[in-house]
Amino acid sequence: MKKQIAIIAGGDSSEHDVSLRSAAGILSFMDSSKYECYIVEQHGRDMHVNVEGQQYPIDLNDFSFEKEGVRRTFDFAYITIHGTPGENGILQGYFDLIGLPYNTSDVLVEAMTFNKFALNNFLRSFPELHISDSLMVRKGMALPSSEEIVARVGLPCFVKPNAGGSSFGVTKVKTIEEVVPAIEKAMNESDEVMIERLLVGTEITCGCFRRKSGEVVTFPITEVVVKGVEFFDYEAKYEGKSDEITPARIAPETATRVSAMTKFIYEQMGCYGIIRIDYILSGETGHEQINLLEINTTPGMTPASFIPQQVRASEFQIADVLSEIIEGKC
Repeated sequence: MKKQIAIIAGGDSSEHDVSLRSAAGILSFMDSSKYECYIVEQHGRDMHVNVEGQQYPIDLNDFSFEKEGVRRTFDFAYITIHGTPGENGILQGYFDLIGLPYNTSDVLVEAMTFNKFALNNFLRSFPELHISDSLMVRKGMALPSSEEIVARVGLPCFVKPNAGGSSFGVTKVKTIEEVVPAIEKAMNESDEVMIERLLVGTEITCGCFRRKSGEVVTFPITEVVVKGVEFFDYEAKYEGKSDEITPARIAPETATRVSAMTKFIYEQMGCYGIIRIDYILSGETGHEQINLLEINTTPGMTPASFIPQQVRASEFQIADVLSEIIEGKC
């Protein structure tokens, strides 16, 4: 019999609709000879399955639903929510409680990677990693003055939601007068805001997953070149304001070091499923410093997203990658 797979999308962040597009991508990639897949949309306390235009509510006691008088359960949850509650450990904790296996890392890893400031401070314990200086402010606390912030991280700098994605609420601040408005904008997305020193160089991203055998492998690296925007924001990601070049136009020895670093982080964090790590390369070609930007544990999975691009440039087939992730847990 086919395994029953719930592809869980939506969520409670500004990337709700982007997540639904990722779910449609995953549905198209799945091996239909092995899996019967349903998209489950979540928003707040509402979770429902969409089947042929009909909505069936999920019973959260056992994550089942009833259709035509038959109770249907799942063998595996494929989480593709970008933001809360699928990328910060909340949904993972629920699935741990009811005993349903899922595709991502565990609660601790998800919570840590979702909190950029906590993650950066943890990863600074590894001397191999280079991470930009930053500070964090919380809603309700007394803010440092703009002058103190600029003295710490310089200008330009980035102001971004600390607990959230990088598509919404991010500002590249160029003047001291822009600091406070940028913090206010970021706080519309998160109660915590990270202010980070600017890294200058070539932006790249590298995908990685653990095979059913336990081997950790990386995909070909993608180079990101933005067009007409300041940085890789929503417009660059989803409205064609970037060129995404796979494999990246970097020296082979640099690509080897980036892949090794990505595997090292994956294994040190104890990750599972597909992750994507973003970097900035700075310095002399072939001898660049590799600067870590962030870790994405539920990366976009539309056909045009980075991971499907990287898989197409690799020795793998996307359906086989998804199957290995599922079979590694159930």
